Amino acid sequence: MTPKSRLMNDKPVAVVTGASRGIGRSIAIGLSAEGYDIAAIARSTDSEGMEILASEVAKKGSQFFPIGLDISCTKCHKEVVANILERYGRIDMLVNNAGVAPLQRNDILDMTEESYDRLMNINLKGPVFFAQKVAKEMLWLKEHVDNYRPVIVFITSVSAALTSTNRAEYCISKAGLSMASSVFADRLSCNGILVYEVRPGIIETDMTAKIKDKYDKLIGEGLIPQKRWGMPSDIAKAVASLARGDWAFSTGTIFEISGGLNIHKL
Repeated sequence: MTPKSRLMNDKPVAVVTGASRGIGRSIAIGLSAEGYDIAAIARSTDSEGMEILASEVAKKGSQFFPIGLDISCTKCHKEVVANILERYGRIDMLVNNAGVAPLQRNDILDMTEESYDRLMNINLKGPVFFAQKVAKEMLWLKEHVDNYRPVIVFITSVSAALTSTNRAEYCISKAGLSMASSVFADRLSCNGILVYEVRPGIIETDMTAKIKDKYDKLIGEGLIPQKRWGMPSDIAKAVASLARGDWAFSTGTIFEISGGLNIHKL
């Protein structure tokens, strides 16, 4: 646990996983604009993305701490959290955003164990145990830091509820992460740690670039009531609102940012 002698950073600190690109990068920039110093976690192979993010965070006047980590490496979590606390003395917000799509879209009847295990480890197991590690530190910090308002956010997907038979392992991993968010919210509510799920819809990122033509056609045909792609900034604005405390009496809530995909209609 955090040593009581540690000096605390004056500013709140946000830890964002999968921070180098897309939704994660936009969230990190948005939180730096809200006054957070940023501990940005991404795979060490994406140095270019981290350099871009570092520049954007610096423009907001916030400190930037890049960390190379594959979130599925659960045995690495302890050292990473310790390094963040060694630098800042606190973690005020965790945004569990890291996630991947299947390397190849296969019908569920052809889904392989290798693909299933890869997505479960990165999209579900890694985030769950990283949140566990951070939550334990937050419990200690709650007792020792004045005006401390800890928040944990799980970035899931509309695929937590909507099926795609050619990427079942992705849907299953996100459904599991949605339940994890609820369980953490339940467990930590009595300790004053707020937990939320942010559920993006069809967002224009590297992950969706390979199937852009398909979604362009579907959006044009009315799949999304608001008739446009979602942007990473749409998700970042939602997370920034949670960081500000705008939803302080709403722990456990699912915030779907999907342009109306959640509307059931005939």
